Amino acid sequence: MSVSLDDIERARLLIQDNIVRTPLIYAPRLSARFDCRLFLKLETMQATGSFKDRGSLNRLLHLDDEQRRRGVVAMSAGNHAQGVAYHARRLGVPAKIVMPSFAPFSKVERTRSYGAEVILEGDTLDASAVRAREIVSEEGRTFIHPYDDDHIIAGQGSIGLEIMEDCPDVDAVIVPIGGGGVISGTAIAAQSLRPSVEVYGVESDRYPSMSRAIAGEAPSFGEATIADGIAVKVPGERTRPIVEERVREIFLCGDDDFERAIFLLLEEQKVVAEGAGAAGVAALLCNGERFRGRRVVVVVCGGNIDSRMLASVLARCLMYDSRILRLRIRIVDRPGEMSRLSGVIAACGSNILEIHHQRLFADIPAKEADIDAVVETSGVEHGEVIRGRLEEAGYRVRILKISTLNHTL
Repeated sequence: MSVSLDDIERARLLIQDNIVRTPLIYAPRLSARFDCRLFLKLETMQATGSFKDRGSLNRLLHLDDEQRRRGVVAMSAGNHAQGVAYHARRLGVPAKIVMPSFAPFSKVERTRSYGAEVILEGDTLDASAVRAREIVSEEGRTFIHPYDDDHIIAGQGSIGLEIMEDCPDVDAVIVPIGGGGVISGTAIAAQSLRPSVEVYGVESDRYPSMSRAIAGEAPSFGEATIADGIAVKVPGERTRPIVEERVREIFLCGDDDFERAIFLLLEEQKVVAEGAGAAGVAALLCNGERFRGRRVVVVVCGGNIDSRMLASVLARCLMYDSRILRLRIRIVDRPGEMSRLSGVIAACGSNILEIHHQRLFADIPAKEADIDAVVETSGVEHGEVIRGRLEEAGYRVRILKISTLNHTL
């Protein structure tokens, strides 16, 4: 079976009562930033927080009675696991999910909460896949592949149908690429209805699997990435020729780009996205000039980011944007000096978040101390005002920077 528009339309009819027809929203502030007409397809609003609901449900609905009785097995670091677990429970199908040992706790617990038996095994997805295949042999369960399956591709393709209904004159669609399931289905649907639509993919520069496969190059992959949902070592055999035929270009983005994209989506559009989910906005940050003046749809494919990771990303991006500053201030170490220092900072309209004294492990005179003050500002100019006022008050001040602090939003 090769996936056609008819297959996608049939999949949509089959799943439509049990998935969310997600909204396509206009993003005015991001449109102004990138000088285009930008729309966001919010797959974050699916029941399990990602587009995986669509393909998982379509695949499960194609099981015969014996396959339903025996149950299914899947391997996933998170979103596919949740999609399979959620819909398998709803359909009364026993599900086992093999997840790698590095899978985020939140995704593991949520998968269990949907009623699946979770097996943590393997330090890579490939190792988890080996165990999943063993379970197929041992128990006769049906393997639900996360992307390399025609029913999965057709289910994900329902995204493309909805995009074309809501924005029929779209010029470009930007979709994250892991194994290639969602971009394949979306591209088939969109270009079947409007052949002029250009489809672009986004990969992590640490896992450029699809782009290297298409170029005939050996696989290359690096360390962990915040875009774990697209950290795939080997792209699909079914998806690769579709991507090669239909995707105009694949952009590679780094982890700092994904962080900035997560931050922008939250601050500018109040949308919570995981690293892979924000990949389309990351591509615009790196290649915005390519889309000026055009109608662009970005598929925000998932919102299942760990709360601690989100907090870390937000704090780091506030530092990149100089809205949190660490000031090193030399003071005379005497009673009342901290009160005086705090008063100067407060008079500038800044809030002190943290104070650290450096007395013993700094090369300073015994009667002096270094104070590291972490303060909130409204941006670079406000930070310079605070430094100027402190220097006017007789303090020596340095703004401490981390190596990535020169990234601007």
